[in-house]
Amino acid sequence: MYSIKDVRVVYGSQLILSIDELLFESAKKYGIIGENGSGKTTLLKVISQWLVPTHGNVTGFNKVDVGYMPQKPFIFSISVLNNVLIALEGVSDAEQRAFSALEKVGLNGLAKRRADRLSGGEMQRLSLARMIAKPRQVLLLDEPSSATDIRGTDQIEKILDAYCAETRCTLIMTTHSPAQALRMVDEVIYLEDGQMVEHGPADQVIRHTDNPKTLAFLQHWHI
Repeated sequence: MYSIKDVRVVYGSQLILSIDELLFESAKKYGIIGENGSGKTTLLKVISQWLVPTHGNVTGFNKVDVGYMPQKPFIFSISVLNNVLIALEGVSDAEQRAFSALEKVGLNGLAKRRADRLSGGEMQRLSLARMIAKPRQVLLLDEPSSATDIRGTDQIEKILDAYCAETRCTLIMTTHSPAQALRMVDEVIYLEDGQMVEHGPADQVIRHTDNPKTLAFLQHWHI
């Protein structure tokens, strides 16, 4: 069980995130939805320990076992293969694992290419390959398919489904698409102005909510 409690993030005089309590169960998949500026990325950064909250506690997350993939991926000016090998330092079969991960995301044919010359969608898939090259207890993904087209989105979703089934990791991802949340996750967290408005089973929150704030957000989407 992973938890955050009484977490506040303040920039200057502005309250960016305010979560009283949020629990994550092992081996479950969570989707964080909300408008731009609602606190989705800030929440992921707090969970990943990239951002220390102004107040509150984050427990249960071992940074060594957590993979965090930001929306704008970190790509190094080296080969595609070496970008993945960075995540496998000290692993005996690192190259085999790296090629396997690249094959899953459809980039094995570009292994020798300089990674900073890839397209935006290819960079996002490369970043995902780095995440799935080894088992992790927790996978934190910020809009993992935002730079891809429909086919790429479908590919990424299938890769994540298979990875989660194989590793039994906890997946926590942000998405602008409630439809993607319905396809991908067990539970949905809806944020607004840095606060948690609703948290529950994905179908309940997205299809059957009676919360007026959630309904106002969802009316812009055709589910």
